[in-house]
Amino acid sequence: MNNTFYITGQVVDVVAGKIFPAGIEIKDGKVLKVTPVDVAENQYILPGLIDAHVHIESSMLIPSEFARLAVVHGTTATVSDPHEIANVLGLEGVDFMISNGNLTPFKFHFGAPSCVPATGFESSGAVINSSQIDKLLQRSDILYLSEMMNFPGVIFGDTEVHQKLAFAKRHNKPIDGHAPGLDNEGIKKYAAAGISTDHECITLSEAIEKIDAGMHILIREGSAARNFEALVPLLESHPGKVMFCSDDKHPDDLIAGHINLLVKRAFSSGYDKMAVVRACTLNPVRHYNLNCGLLQPGDPADIIIVDDLDSFNIKQTFINGILVATEGNSLLNSFLDKAPNRFSALPVIPSDIEVKAIDGIMKVIQASDGSLVTGKFLAFPSWSNGKAISDISSDILKITVINRYELSKPAVAFIRGFGLQKGAIASTVAHDSHNIICVGTTDADMISVINCLIENKGGIAVTDGNNLDVLPLPVAGLMSAKDGYKVAAQYESINNKALALGGPLKAPFMTLSFMALLVIPELKLSDKGLFDGAKFSFTDLFENNKYL
Repeated sequence: MNNTFYITGQVVDVVAGKIFPAGIEIKDGKVLKVTPVDVAENQYILPGLIDAHVHIESSMLIPSEFARLAVVHGTTATVSDPHEIANVLGLEGVDFMISNGNLTPFKFHFGAPSCVPATGFESSGAVINSSQIDKLLQRSDILYLSEMMNFPGVIFGDTEVHQKLAFAKRHNKPIDGHAPGLDNEGIKKYAAAGISTDHECITLSEAIEKIDAGMHILIREGSAARNFEALVPLLESHPGKVMFCSDDKHPDDLIAGHINLLVKRAFSSGYDKMAVVRACTLNPVRHYNLNCGLLQPGDPADIIIVDDLDSFNIKQTFINGILVATEGNSLLNSFLDKAPNRFSALPVIPSDIEVKAIDGIMKVIQASDGSLVTGKFLAFPSWSNGKAISDISSDILKITVINRYELSKPAVAFIRGFGLQKGAIASTVAHDSHNIICVGTTDADMISVINCLIENKGGIAVTDGNNLDVLPLPVAGLMSAKDGYKVAAQYESINNKALALGGPLKAPFMTLSFMALLVIPELKLSDKGLFDGAKFSFTDLFENNKYL
């Protein structure tokens, strides 16, 4: 490479903590010199933005396509947990993400998935044990141990869990956390095990307790879970302990913006600009030891240029001195890759998802918009011919999860909060084992979308009772290898059709995808049955005492 150029502007030096007019000389992909000047171009120069925790798979795009969309918003790097595809394909899935990501200059930093499967209460497509974790962590392209979602295993001394933690410590690599709702003693035990981050805080007090225990807090604003408003005061009280992340970002949301949107919001709320920028540059670089530039001499030239620090419009994005986006246009190429998958489910019939009604109170999953946490709602079932059915008037709808890796009987329960007035939606994006998940108003509509996904070997589907639409996701049943902008448009169209079915959810498919995530309390559904996340055990659908 022999690429030398010079740019001037107001340089935001996140290391020194100051902003000053300067010229930056870039040579062979690195920052050669930063020289203060009296007069500089009317623009601001910052390090590239970093998403400190994201599952690329949730964008429904392969890594190279994710990069094409993200660089437009000034993102130059991610800390990426590949546990979604790992739950489907194991180590083959991790290798796919790394190899596809290497086709682009974008800086993906992948971790070793710590929880494959997330729990023993569900069926996944693969298992990654502690010895495999040890081998992964020895690799230079694996930077950390991904989020340890099995917090009960950490606290109560599960041997396999602690072996994985020990390997991360042995290889001197950070350990990411995932510990919603722990009490103070639980937080102390969790942090003492060497876990250094958490992105599941709901309240400010919870976040401060975790910081006091020695953890860093990731302020998350994704397509489903949004904690920015609750946690953003940490930028003032604990600026060195904060990072920004999206966690899960659907393709249409990624087109609208990425970490840059959090920067804008924090600026507009009056938070110190240096603290804000450090949260998505300096802090993740130091915590994860990332090879990302911070505008220091000798650093990789990972640079964004914005018009000013109020509107924060991204003019240009550089990675290793390469211009990858300019004025809203991505300059990265598409790399349409292979489509590894694992899918063995066969078509289902209505009797497969029937539920025999019992004279008692039924436990109903309570879903909420913008939250991964669910509640438990008690209700008498609506009956028809001795079967419990969806009750549209009470917003109590049937939900099912079907094992896609081997033939087994579907698990069926009921859910409140989707508010569908007709039709059904289904997806093979169902964290974390990614079986088929479906919610609907009638069994016939549910069967229709489920069998559509089985025919396509993965995707998301919606029906209004008459018309059926599907977005195929042939890469592990999670991602498309097609042009990211076209995938985003197709997803937006299908999502709008889901919204037209009724209900309060802003992102119904994203919310649906978390209804099988057992490690987030309280009530969830796996392919093996209804699960009480508070007790961390299966529970019956019906209470025996109808007067409970």
